[in-house]
Amino acid sequence: MTALDAASQVAPASVASGSAAGPVALDLTALERAERGERLSAGELESLYHLPLPEVAAVAHDLRMQRRDPDVVSFLIDRNINYTNVCNVGCNFCAFYRTKRQPDSYTLDYEQISHKIRELEAVGGTRILLQGGVNPELGLDYYTGMLRHVKAHHPTIQIDAFSPEEVLFMEKTFGLSLDELLDTLIEAGLDGLPGAGGEILEDDVRKKAAPARIRSDDWFRIIDAAQRKGLYTIATMVIGFGETYAQRVSHLLKIRAQQDKALREYGGNGFFGFALWTLQTEHTRLHGKAPGATAHEYLQQLAVARIALDNLHNLQASWPAQGFKVGQAALYYGANDLGSTMLEENVVSAAAGHDRHRATVRELIRISVDAGFKPAIRNSRFEILNYPDVEAFLSRSAENPEGQRGVGA
Repeated sequence: MTALDAASQVAPASVASGSAAGPVALDLTALERAERGERLSAGELESLYHLPLPEVAAVAHDLRMQRRDPDVVSFLIDRNINYTNVCNVGCNFCAFYRTKRQPDSYTLDYEQISHKIRELEAVGGTRILLQGGVNPELGLDYYTGMLRHVKAHHPTIQIDAFSPEEVLFMEKTFGLSLDELLDTLIEAGLDGLPGAGGEILEDDVRKKAAPARIRSDDWFRIIDAAQRKGLYTIATMVIGFGETYAQRVSHLLKIRAQQDKALREYGGNGFFGFALWTLQTEHTRLHGKAPGATAHEYLQQLAVARIALDNLHNLQASWPAQGFKVGQAALYYGANDLGSTMLEENVVSAAAGHDRHRATVRELIRISVDAGFKPAIRNSRFEILNYPDVEAFLSRSAENPEGQRGVGA
């Protein structure tokens, strides 16, 4: 059974339609235009949700094969380091944050961060995602000192740090303009901003899920400034808050418009990739209140994103949130990349209540090869660093963790 066959047997999407008139009539005109590489309007993109998923997926996969190397699936060796879990934003969908009074709250010192990076360097890693809660106890010197420490002791590691939420906190707290703040962080060693905090960039959705969360205008304002200054950025999306199809499309079109601007005005320094995952609520205050999203919805949204984002060519499959099987299937729904090994991930896994927070290089190689692709190890800017020796990796039966962890589950 192919991935498309399997997807067609999954239960229908549970998300609400963005149209008061209900589902539109079956019409392949928009899909045919997409297949020719034409840019679709909001209404045309919304109509895709009402077409059979295998048909939409086939077009999305064809566009992926045209826009990226059709033989290759890439991934990154990196680590997520959460330097503090103290946060005063209090998002309803977060199970990671703590108040400073809770006994398991923490803030890492620089040597603890270095210890984590040395573990990453030992397995050939090239990038850290350095993010934390909005901790009002930390001063600007903690952030700049952390960046300088990492650059001095780990010069080969790219530092993508501080979500727009964290940057907004610094901007408001430290008396600097956004440009002054980013220049200060860049001088200290910042290479890029993660795309965290995007979720659904529709404020009606954001206000319900996290009233104190950064608003969409500020998210784009900070991302735009980062792109203007040559920093790495990535676009993200989380579905399952109960948002409508129209709101999902609006999110994608805002990303597309920002990418148009960055490519036009900032020498091509736009979003390097797009990452999509589903809301995880098991251990959060949204459990039982937000609908979440099924594997069918995830794959559908990924296919629509590939069609909508005609100017953003690297789409990641989300194995941490979806599991290895769905992550592998995503390679036929528009994704050309498996994200990263992570080595450590605390936020999504805490919300979901699972321990799927890392993958081995061997596992991602196996997923790629079993899906029919050639695996490639890249850097954070999606430049290929090397093609691993598949036979050597897959023959290491003594180092095979899949038997214990149930890869594919």
